[in-house]
Amino acid sequence: MNLSRVFIERPVATLMLVLAMALFGVLAYSQMPVNDLPQVDFPTLRVSASLPGANPETMANTVATPLERQLSTVAGIESMSSASGQGSTNINLQFDLGRDIDAAAQDVQTAIAQATRNLPQGMDPPQLRKINPADSPILYLAMSAERLPLTELDAIADSRVAQRLSSLPGVAQVLVYGSQKYALRLYLDPAKLQQRGLTFSEVIAAVQGANANLPSGTLDGATRSYTVKAPVALTNAAGFGDIIVAYHDGTALRVKDLGRAEDGVEDDKRKTWYNGTRAIVLAVQRQPGANTVEVADRIRAMLPQIESELPDGVRLQVHFDRSLFVKASLHEVNVTLMLALLLVILVIFAFLHNVRATLIAALVLPSSLLGTFAFMHLAGYSLNNLSLMAITLAIGFVVDDAVVVIENIARHLEMGKPRMQAALDGAQEIGFTVLSMTLSLAAVFLPILFLGGMIGRLFQEFAVSIGVAVLLSGVVSLTLTPMLCARGLVNEPLDNPLSRLFDAGFSRFRDFYGTTLRASMRHRRAMLLLSLAVLGAMLWLAGQVKQGFIPRVDSGMIFANIQYPEGIPFEELSRRQERVAAIVQSNPAVEGLMSSAGQRGGGVSGSNAGRLVMRLAPRDTRPGADAVIDELKAATRKISGVNVTLQNPASINVGALASSSDYQLTLTSGDFETLKSASAAVEKRLEGVAEIEDVNSDLELRNPELRVSLDPIEAARLGVTAEQVQQTLYDALGGRRISQIYGASDQYDVSIKALPEAQLNPSIIGQLPLQTADGRLTRLDAVARVAAGVGPIAVNHYGQQPAVTLSFNLAAGVSLDQALAAAYAAAKEVVPPEVALEFTGAAQKFKESTVQLPLLLLFTVVVIYMVLAVLYEHLGHPLTILTALPLAGFGALLVLLLMDEELNIFSFVGIILLVGLVKKNGIMMIDFALTRQRAGPSAEDAIVEACQVRLRPIMMTTFAAIFATLPIAIGFGAGGEARRPLGIAVVGGLLFSQFLTLYITPTFYVSMARLEAMLKGWRARFS
Repeated sequence: MNLSRVFIERPVATLMLVLAMALFGVLAYSQMPVNDLPQVDFPTLRVSASLPGANPETMANTVATPLERQLSTVAGIESMSSASGQGSTNINLQFDLGRDIDAAAQDVQTAIAQATRNLPQGMDPPQLRKINPADSPILYLAMSAERLPLTELDAIADSRVAQRLSSLPGVAQVLVYGSQKYALRLYLDPAKLQQRGLTFSEVIAAVQGANANLPSGTLDGATRSYTVKAPVALTNAAGFGDIIVAYHDGTALRVKDLGRAEDGVEDDKRKTWYNGTRAIVLAVQRQPGANTVEVADRIRAMLPQIESELPDGVRLQVHFDRSLFVKASLHEVNVTLMLALLLVILVIFAFLHNVRATLIAALVLPSSLLGTFAFMHLAGYSLNNLSLMAITLAIGFVVDDAVVVIENIARHLEMGKPRMQAALDGAQEIGFTVLSMTLSLAAVFLPILFLGGMIGRLFQEFAVSIGVAVLLSGVVSLTLTPMLCARGLVNEPLDNPLSRLFDAGFSRFRDFYGTTLRASMRHRRAMLLLSLAVLGAMLWLAGQVKQGFIPRVDSGMIFANIQYPEGIPFEELSRRQERVAAIVQSNPAVEGLMSSAGQRGGGVSGSNAGRLVMRLAPRDTRPGADAVIDELKAATRKISGVNVTLQNPASINVGALASSSDYQLTLTSGDFETLKSASAAVEKRLEGVAEIEDVNSDLELRNPELRVSLDPIEAARLGVTAEQVQQTLYDALGGRRISQIYGASDQYDVSIKALPEAQLNPSIIGQLPLQTADGRLTRLDAVARVAAGVGPIAVNHYGQQPAVTLSFNLAAGVSLDQALAAAYAAAKEVVPPEVALEFTGAAQKFKESTVQLPLLLLFTVVVIYMVLAVLYEHLGHPLTILTALPLAGFGALLVLLLMDEELNIFSFVGIILLVGLVKKNGIMMIDFALTRQRAGPSAEDAIVEACQVRLRPIMMTTFAAIFATLPIAIGFGAGGEARRPLGIAVVGGLLFSQFLTLYITPTFYVSMARLEAMLKGWRARFS
């Protein structure tokens, strides 16, 4: 059966079909979203609850635990972690990748409602929002003003900028760093309250009564209806200062007589600077699946309009734009693609010496690649580094089928046949070979589609894109290619000194190959032993090559997480933060700097934390990001009382646990005291492990505390309850929100607290006024004792158990597998049996990948074997074809080792790709040899003839694949360091396997033929 006959005989229809495929591809390419990597959404929800003034242990026990107990009943939760700090709790719920986030959000909201009855009274309802740990902000904007108060700047940032940006298509949310939202603060002097016989609760009642904002209704008169307007609520500090609290000896006692009312901010424990100037920073996150470049372009297009509406002196600056790196990276991939295209065409021309034949082969490339873009668009894929890298790699082997068809048709032309007959005979003869190569190569990527988890999601677009390109190239090679050969291919190769020299050299090589192949046939046992030796060496190399996970790229951004001593006053923290920022900004590689005090990543509060987000200068004017980090580490180590951890952010953030370093080891136990001692021992032990650095613990136990203990006998005598004591402490020290000011577009809190100057001395706690059962006034120290101590700055849970997470970075030159093995072994030496130990975040996903990827490779080989067995209806021939796999694996691992590159998920996919590439040579040999054997020659004669006849297409397709991958292996341009391991693995595997395959595969073919003959003889003898 000739699959190509109908297309050869109907050239117009064939041409229109291919043109239609290309046209739809062009339209699809122009409409596809552009991103850095395929969208990997970790369905994650964050439940946030606040209770101002509550200490971390109270938040953990009364808020986190009831919520976690109820949330644990929600289906599909992969991990649940919580962090409880001063007055706040954040619970992160990460779901299975297949869980619908909207349905999960409904279930979580129901669980929160059910848990509300177990939460402290008067607490605001917990808030729920969707987050995606895998996606970092695409744009940072900094707002600053020369003369405008920060509270007004914050209002402008929220109402005029953040809300408008949030309404743009593709924008998920806008995070605010350094929020300075206006609030009115009432500060009371406990001594004056004591003198006047008043308590905090009486002042609160007076303020709430004076600032009521209730509806007043309507009055229906005899002739008309009236709207009744109540007294206007208070709106400024002066009004609140004049509120009458009580009368003392006939004189009105006002709030201002007991303290003062002043304008302030909701949270005065956070500040943000941009390039040394106080600022409000907005971080824009995109929606899942949104086009990064388009969203950033929309924002930039709106900025001039927003800036024109801002008051004089207000500046709105772009601190960092991730779309610029995405554009640069994709530009480099496109350049790589075009360079690969050019190199492949040159390789084809070098072997064929025929302009027409080269053009016919080259036409397969745009038609099949553009058709792939059409399919990608229909599948909802994006243009990203992985999908375009798949297209680039496809260039190296989508042309293979066309080259094999053209070469075979040209061989028939050399026999003297007319073009039409040569095209029909050549296409029919090679049709099964092309079909076998196409289906078996496409089958390589089938197992990736069944791979679950993050890796499967990440490489799905890569696998589908390259698989579709292969299938389309097979279709085009059996339709368009023979049709064009029937009408345009002539047996007129170029005749010049260079082509004659190439042909003479190739002829001598082919003769040499034939002679040495015959010799290797006489030493089949040695060749088989060589194959086993290479297999063993490959397995040995697999344990020697450094292993990694997702390669880091230099995106022009560096993060710094800063940890200060527990209990540090915020003003001192701010001064140290400014000092760290000044040192960092003095580095010439740092072009822009966002500095935040009192905040961690993601806008989460941290009473002893700071954060820096650095924009680096253009790549060609500075060292690499890792070198800049080394310089900054050396500079910041000189600052005492500061722990600075610098990070080159990962392309994909894995896990919902926040930490200051890249990799995490989490300890959990039901006994918190055991956990504390175990974590301290593990932390100390890890600090001595040479393979890791920047060891940090999220358990900080030296936070100064003042512990109030009630004297039950004295309290009962005076009629003072524990609840009354706690309420008084909350009123005086918790910054309690007691009322609100209603503005035209927003509401602002009114909070109460003891005077800041009164808080300078801890003895203030004992002076707080309490009302006894008989209405008299007493002091808190009459019923309670105050003792100094230390406690945790945060209480963390993982899987509903108390948890401590130790984070660390890799030491220079150490691979991830080495570091994790050393860290785990060291931790196991000191951790007690009752404490569980497990890697979380990126470390956990890496450990999972070390199990998944080898199984994926094995599954891929099995699938290819099954496909080949179906095509050849034989169990032995697929084994012969697959003998090249160990050779390719050995070459890939050897070159990775020599080039000091990691075996990460990118390079591992390159090895899987090799499985499909190197077996094509075997298919071309075996298919021809089987055809020749049917005519009578022995297996040895048939395979030797097949190898010599097919040597040119074998060499041509291999070198086309090598030169197509070479630009990726060089790894130039933005993001090239991530692509490089994949390219190196493919080039190394092809180079090593190419020449050995020419000898080992034929040897196995003859050995298998003799084994088959022997088995037939045995069956005949015993039948």
